[in-house]
Formats: sequence, structure tokens, C-alpha cells
Amino acid sequence: MKEIKPLATTDTTLTVPGSKSLTQRALIAAALANGESILQYPLASEDTEYTSHALAAMGITVTPGKEQWRVQGKGGLIATPEQEIFLGNNGTATRFLTSVAALGHGDFTINGDQRMHERPIKPLMEALTGWGVEIRSVQGTGCPPVAIAAKGITGGKTLLPEGKSSQYLSSLLLVAPYAAQPAELSVAGEVLSKPYVTMTLAVMRDFGINVTANPELNHFLIPQGCYQAREYAVEGDASSASYFWAAAAVTGGRVTVANVPSPSLQGDAVLVDILARMGCTVERSGAGITVTGSKELRGVEVDMGDCPDVVPTLAVVAAFAKGRTVIKNIAHLRIKECDRLHVMVTELAKLGITTEERADTMIIEGREKNSPLHGAEIDTYNDHRIAMSFAVAGLKVPGVRVKGEGCVVKSFPDFWERFELLY
Repeated sequence: MKEIKPLATTDTTLTVPGSKSLTQRALIAAALANGESILQYPLASEDTEYTSHALAAMGITVTPGKEQWRVQGKGGLIATPEQEIFLGNNGTATRFLTSVAALGHGDFTINGDQRMHERPIKPLMEALTGWGVEIRSVQGTGCPPVAIAAKGITGGKTLLPEGKSSQYLSSLLLVAPYAAQPAELSVAGEVLSKPYVTMTLAVMRDFGINVTANPELNHFLIPQGCYQAREYAVEGDASSASYFWAAAAVTGGRVTVANVPSPSLQGDAVLVDILARMGCTVERSGAGITVTGSKELRGVEVDMGDCPDVVPTLAVVAAFAKGRTVIKNIAHLRIKECDRLHVMVTELAKLGITTEERADTMIIEGREKNSPLHGAEIDTYNDHRIAMSFAVAGLKVPGVRVKGEGCVVKSFPDFWERFELLY
């Protein structure tokens, strides 16, 4: 258990690890490329280790170093692993590698931990079926584990029946250049987390494949081709940076994250714009992105459909603002590492913060409607983002104790060491 020390204010410059989202996309593109790619500043974490080990089981050599990894791509050739591929609770890798496995020739099983057995994958399976892939949910639940009798993908037209998880869409896009004929992909319903799709298209473009997409990001024409091996620099992770920008916001201090660029490929960088609406000052320069807190934060109403991973961070900041904060369009938080919508409401209430949970909305009442705040033991549900967001709450509320603090290894293994830099 980790007890957080309150902090009066801070004036800190630091860096964060490489983007988890970009690292996983670049790993897939490099693995499917022909020849050796070098990834600079990738994220070394539990999730990316799962991805790397799975790729190794499929015949792709990933050689990690301190600040760069070498990936020996096989031009789209995928070996049949000797045993099932286990990916823990890594939702991104589970969705991505399901499609990568479909490029192979042989029997593949993609599995994960108990929570992964509850996270849906059926829409991706249906879209892959439209491309001629023989795939099934082993337990018949529409969730992992999944079994694939792989013989490549045919391409042509397919439909992704829902866009609630951008990971399904990104998974299909990443493998589509290797289809037997040019691929066309349509999405039914609203596409959520659009910045992650834009990020996928940018990584594909950087590795030599240009996709034609309509403005709504629900129809794509993907040409046949092979990714080009290259050197690729990974941005600092905006989701990881969010906790430090939030620390500036709640303490009235100043924090610069030096390795998240502006503009960024990552949609989660929009959090600084929301903090500006709440009263913070934001500076963008070659030195990074700086947030300076305000003496009086204001509540906001905001649609977070495109950037769900920073909702827990925003919810904590909102607890110290004046007025009500309404965070809308976040039903997809319920299928993350835990039901983050329910968990954030539950755990904030332990501190004396007045909250309300609706089907797709979280409401946080500002400080004037809360009883005196007090410390509590915070359950993290083995979810890295719950642990890190409540670290920020502990900067203002004495006695916040985070249980299972080691779960940060999923995306930010040295989070607690870097968090100490705020003091």
C-alpha cells in the first residue's frame, strides 16, 4: 500500500515514458515490415512486453535496448506459435494480435487473464469473418480466448458492426495492406476514440502505407502493400503526462512535461486544453507542454468520447474545482481494465467527494458541495489508471492510501519514482 504525502505546490520539469499506444502500433508495423526497424524511446512496460513476447512467438525478433528496440520484420510472414499466446489484461495487444494471427497459416489461440475474458471482441471477429477469417470465441461469449484457423485474409469489403472500441478498427487497419486483394472497411454506428484511429493512420503512413479515409472515419480504402522498415521515434505518453499536469492544476503549481510534443499524435494531450478551460495556464514550446495551476479551478461540462484514458485524471481534478463537472459520452469506460466509470465514482466518494454515476456520464460536484474531505484506502481493481489518478488526489487530501500500487507496471513501471520528483 502506498500512502501519498500532501504537497503545498510544485515547480517541476520532467519526462514521461514513451507512448504505450504509439509503441504498440509501431511494434505491429515494424513486425510486418520487410527488414529491421529501430524504435527510439519506446515504452518498456508489462503491456509492451506482452506484445513483444507474442510477436516473438510468431517469428518476429524484437531486441530491446535501453532507449531503442530493434525489430526484425518478416514482410508479413507470420509463424505458427507452439502454444497459445497469453496477453494478460492487455486489451490493445489482444485486439491487434488477433488480426495479426489471421495473416498466418495454422492454428492460433489468443488468451488473457480473467478480466480479459470479460472484455468484448465479437465485433472484431465479425469484421475478420467478412475478410474470410475462420475465428471463434472458445467459450462462446464473444470474448477471449479466441481460436483462429488462419489462412491469410482475403480483403475486399467488410463491416465492423460497431465503433465503440477504436482498437477493433485500428487492428483491422494495421493488417489490411496484407490482404489478398485491396481491402475496404466500413464501420456501423459512431466511432469513439477517433484520435486513436488517426494515430493508427499516421503510424501506417510513417511506415509507407497511405489509407484513404472519409472525415467521419467510418469508411476506409486500404491499398495492398508492405510496410517499410525505418527508424521511428515514439513520443512521450500523454496519458502518463496527464497525472503531472493534473498535479500542477490541483496544487496551483507548475509542471512541464518535456517530451510530449505540440502538436501531438495523441488525443489525450487535449487534457491540457480542458485544464485551461478550468482556469489553468498552458504553455507550449520546444521545451514541452507546461501547465500552471490556478487559485480557483472551475467545473466544466465535457464530452470525453474521444479520450477515455484521461477521464480518471480529469475526475480527480474536478473534485477540487468550484462548481459541477459533467463528463459525458464515456460508457466505453466500462469495458476497460475495470469498469472505470463505476470505480471512479465509488472511490471518489470514499474521500467525501459528491459524485453521481449515470449510464454514460459521471458527475462530480465541486469542493463547495463536498463535506470535509478525508483520507481513505483506495481500491485500484488492478487498474493502473485508477492508481495513478488517486495519487494526484493524495497531493491535496491527507491520508490517501493506494492499495495494489504495483499495478502501474502495466503502462508506467517507474511512476512512483517519477511522482516523487514533484516534491
